[in-house]
Amino acid sequence: MDARSTQRTGLAYGFAAYGMWGLLPLYWHLLGAASPAEILAHRMVWSLPVALVILAALRRWSWVRPLLRQPRRLGLILLSATVISVNWYLYIWAVNSGHVLEASLGYFINPLVSIAFGVLVLRERLRPLQWAAVGVGALAVVVMAVAYGRVPWISLVLAFTFATYGLVKKGIKLDGVAGFSAETAIQFLPALGFLLFIGGRGQSSFVNDGTGPALLLAGCGIATAVPLIAFGASAVRLPLTTLGMIQYLAPTFQFLLGLVVFHEAMPPERWAGFALVWLALVVLTWDALRTAGKGRAALAAAGTRAGETAADEAATLAARDTAVPERPAGQEDVRPAGGGTV
Repeated sequence: MDARSTQRTGLAYGFAAYGMWGLLPLYWHLLGAASPAEILAHRMVWSLPVALVILAALRRWSWVRPLLRQPRRLGLILLSATVISVNWYLYIWAVNSGHVLEASLGYFINPLVSIAFGVLVLRERLRPLQWAAVGVGALAVVVMAVAYGRVPWISLVLAFTFATYGLVKKGIKLDGVAGFSAETAIQFLPALGFLLFIGGRGQSSFVNDGTGPALLLAGCGIATAVPLIAFGASAVRLPLTTLGMIQYLAPTFQFLLGLVVFHEAMPPERWAGFALVWLALVVLTWDALRTAGKGRAALAAAGTRAGETAADEAATLAARDTAVPERPAGQEDVRPAGGGTV
C-alpha cells in the first residue's frame, strides 16, 4: 500500500472514530430511562466480552503475563480505569441532564489542559503561541464563570479527567486494544456487582424495561470498542498533527447536537466563551502546523546534506580506487601482451 493510499485509509478511520464519538450523545439519549450509573455499568460489563473477542481474533495475548508481573503498571492501569470511569459517568449524566453544550466545551478545552499538564507534570517548554492559546482558553473559562455566576465545572472536570487519562496512559505504554482490554478487565467486577445489586432491588432497566432497552444497554460495549479500534487504525497511519486536527470533529458534532437536536440555550455569554476557546484552538493548530512544516523542511535539508556528503565520499573512494600507482624508476611492466593480469 503506497503512502497516499495509507493516508486516505487513516483519514477514513480517523473521521469514523471521532464522528462516532461525536454522535454518542444520541446513543446515550436513547437510554435516558436508565440511570447514568446503570448505563456506565453496562458500558463496562459489555466492553469486556468485546475486548476478548478482539484479542482472540488478533491473537494478541502475549502482553498479559508480563503485565501481571509489573505492579507499577497494574497500579497505573487501575488509576486510568478509575479516571476514565469518572469521565464516562459525567459525560453520560451531562447528556441526559441537558448539558451537551457544556460537555462539548470540555472536549474543546481538553487539548489546552493537556498542554498545561505537559508544563506542570512533564516539565515541557511551551512555544510563545502555545502560551497564548492556553491564556486565551483560561480567559474563556473566566468569561463563562462571570457570565453564569458559576464555574463551568462539567467542562472542566471532563477536560481534566480526560487529560489525566492521557497522561497516565503515557506511563502504561500499551497499545489501544491491550490498554482497553486491561482497563475493562479491572472495571468488570465492580460494574457487574452494581448491576446485580440494582437488579436484586428491582431497579434495573435492563430487566424491567423490555427487549429494546436491554439490547441498547448490551450494545454499550460495541459503542465503546468500535470507535477505539477505528482510532487505533488511524493513529498508526496518520501524522500526529493531522490526528490532532481531526480530534476537534467530536466536540463539534456534540456542539451541533446540543444546539440543533437538543435545543439547549446559547445566550451571548456562552457564544463569547466558545468563541474564545475556538480562537485558542485556531492558534494552537496553526502553531502545530507551522512547527511540523519547519520540522519537515529541516529533515529534508538534513537528508540533502547527508546525500551530498555521501556522494562526495563515494567520489573520493572511486577516485582513489581507479588511480594507477606510480612505479618505481626502472621497474618494467610485467603484464602479458593480451592485457590480462599475471
